[in-house]
Amino acid sequence: MKFHADATAGNAVSGYGDGWVSVNGQRFAHSLVIGVDNIRPWDCPGFDALHPSHFARLAALDPELVIFGSGKRLQFPAAALLADLYARRIGVETMDTQAACRTYNFLLGEGRRVVAALLIA
Repeated sequence: MKFHADATAGNAVSGYGDGWVSVNGQRFAHSLVIGVDNIRPWDCPGFDALHPSHFARLAALDPELVIFGSGKRLQFPAAALLADLYARRIGVETMDTQAACRTYNFLLGEGRRVVAALLIA
C-alpha cells in the first residue's frame, strides 16, 4: 500500500523536540505563535511570565480556537489570563507543547481557523 502525505495549506509543524519546534522545516528555539498564514515570535519566555496581554494579542488574530502549548508539562493558565479570548468566544485548549503541535496540525488539516501559541522552554 502506498501512502501519500496530506497537502496542508498553511504553516504546519514539521518536527519538535526538547527546546525546539520546526515549522515548514524552519527550526525555532523560542516561544512562538503559529497561524495559518504567519509565524511570529511570542514574547513570553515561560509559563510564569504569562500576562493577559499575551492572550489579548492572540484574540486580535480572530481564530476560532487557540491551542496553548504550556511547555514540557501540562500547566493550565488562570482564567483571568484568558479573559480576552473568552470575551470574543474564542475556544482555548491547553496541553503540553508537543501535544499542542500535533493537535494544531490535525485542526489545520481540517481547514479550521486555529492558532497555536507555544511556549518553548
